[in-house]
Amino acid sequence: MSEMITADLVDLGLSADTKEAAARALAERMVAQGRVTDLEGFLADVAAREAQMPTGLDGGIGIPHCRSEHVTEPTLAFGRSAGGIDFGAADGPADLIFLIAAPAGADDAHLTILSSLARELMNAEFTSALRSVDDAATAAALIRGDEALATGESSEGSEGAGGSEGAEGSEGAGGSEGATGAPAGQPFRIVAVTSCPTGIAHTYMAAESLENAGREVGIEVVVETQGSAGFTRLDPAVIEAADGVIFAHDVPVRDKDRFAGKPTVDVGVKAGISRPAELIAEVRDKSARGEVTAAAAPGTPVERAGDSGEGYGTKLRKWLMSGVSYMVPFVAAGGLLIALGFAIGGYKINKAPSVMDHFVWAQTDSWAALLFQIGVVSFGFLVPVLAGYIAYGMADRPGLVPGFVGGSIALTINAGFLGGLVAGLLAGGVVLAIQRIDIPAALRGIMPVVVIPLISSAIVGFLMFVVVGKPIASAQKGLTDWLNGLTGTNAVLLGALLGLMMCFDLGGPVNKVAYTFATAGIAVSDPGDSAMKIMAAVMAAGMVPPLAMALATTVRGKLFTHTERENGKAAWVLGASFISEGAIPFAAADPLRVIPSSMIGGALTGALSMVFGATLRAPHGGIFVVPLIGNPLLYLVAIAAGVCVTAALVVVLKGMRERSPEGAATEAGTAVAAPSESQEPVAA
Repeated sequence: MSEMITADLVDLGLSADTKEAAARALAERMVAQGRVTDLEGFLADVAAREAQMPTGLDGGIGIPHCRSEHVTEPTLAFGRSAGGIDFGAADGPADLIFLIAAPAGADDAHLTILSSLARELMNAEFTSALRSVDDAATAAALIRGDEALATGESSEGSEGAGGSEGAEGSEGAGGSEGATGAPAGQPFRIVAVTSCPTGIAHTYMAAESLENAGREVGIEVVVETQGSAGFTRLDPAVIEAADGVIFAHDVPVRDKDRFAGKPTVDVGVKAGISRPAELIAEVRDKSARGEVTAAAAPGTPVERAGDSGEGYGTKLRKWLMSGVSYMVPFVAAGGLLIALGFAIGGYKINKAPSVMDHFVWAQTDSWAALLFQIGVVSFGFLVPVLAGYIAYGMADRPGLVPGFVGGSIALTINAGFLGGLVAGLLAGGVVLAIQRIDIPAALRGIMPVVVIPLISSAIVGFLMFVVVGKPIASAQKGLTDWLNGLTGTNAVLLGALLGLMMCFDLGGPVNKVAYTFATAGIAVSDPGDSAMKIMAAVMAAGMVPPLAMALATTVRGKLFTHTERENGKAAWVLGASFISEGAIPFAAADPLRVIPSSMIGGALTGALSMVFGATLRAPHGGIFVVPLIGNPLLYLVAIAAGVCVTAALVVVLKGMRERSPEGAATEAGTAVAAPSESQEPVAA
């Protein structure tokens, strides 16, 4: 561990009797070595981390740790207490204390070293050697890996890292393969994800503990550590082949839907360290009983194509959807606030003076102006958030700064939504390029917080201001002018096209393209009439599929399974709320009938909405924002027409299947196959 710890950072006679005193004693050694610049500030960061979750581990180990701006370089201090110190572990005080200090911008190489130490703490020989060592230099060498461990201690120390639970639980985790859900003759396979708030110690200790417990009982355990050093996603093929899943985490699991549909145990990260064998036994028991987590909403053909492949088109779609998914809440909040402002104060409310200077509590217009102005501020984040999170999808956290900077520049130069898309892709690409450069070791510690944000923001700013900004701004203006000029047949055809897109994949990428196109048009303080018509057509069409499925299950329930009839009840609410995904269970079970029917109904609704001249200033809300819609009665007529057409087509097509010679068999096959087909909808 390359001088991350030296003899001066070791105290084999730690006399502290509280965890606070122990942290202070070890931190003072770091200060003396110039590793920490502000003792009190650093201890405050340690205490804040300790408040999130106790850092004591079974087996007599305490690992207080934090990331702090007061740390100059990744550092480790070790103390051994004769009397033991309470760090909150279930089995009692800790006698081996490791204070881990990482800079706020610690580079991946150093964090990887710290994670290696965390894994070593699960090695009984390692902890036994530290309990018996008699001089500081040898202890530091052992921790760095410079000193070879004595052999023959593993059986004696096996209680240290895993505690007695490891051996005790191995019986539970064992047993015949036939009762566990794994095919006969094939070992049970588990995938796991571990993570903790700091991502330095517990994350990797839990991973090591689970892997060790799996080896003891002949089970294959593959762990994805979502730590501070970043993480590498498990191969989709490995996840697909797994018989069970363990989540040992204290922060949200990223991309959790990858593991849907499998027996799952979900616990805190410390459980992964202290009782791994129990967790393995529990997930095997769930597998044997056939318990699985609820499957995520079925993906579209494009989404499923990206699960196992990593082609550029798939990556690009994911990057763009990352930006759109983070942008949509700003659209919804800002758009609804602006719409409410107009509804209360009239369409001249956008001319109202700032409420900071002219707010009267008793005046309705003041409240309308307040809502409108808050909504405008919320809308101001749309393009920066879009660009920032496209870059985030490409390059993780380092992409956020240049992405937000590029998105803000897009607003400044009037490049709008298109500028945000380009800025996000540029920012992510620049960061990825910088990360591939071989950086001197002396600069690695400041790369994430200084070098990457500085260089990437400068490059993206130059490109946006000088190179691509003006052409994009011209394209954005041309698109806006085209939309504002749409009339007659062209407008009707556009409404039909947007309706088809909204109903093609029910919340998937094509649906999101249409929705984003519409919201981009109204994402200004004073949108044109054509933009508001497009928004109205898109929302109306998106409501058709779930409402139509709800109607179909009501009028001809015998054509649907019991589960589908229950889903139909929920689809009334989902459709009325403009949540197109409410129709996904029906499309998954019977794509050839449901999706074409939905597209026809959606196209009709979109076209009628444009014909009727319905307008919408809010980007979401379904029937709950009808008072904010221009020509609301005709708007509801357009929705009703599409719903009736789609429901009728579905009923007719399903009725034709029922009357065919194979009808009964097909009906039964669909009911049985529905769960597995939900993994592969719209395949035909």
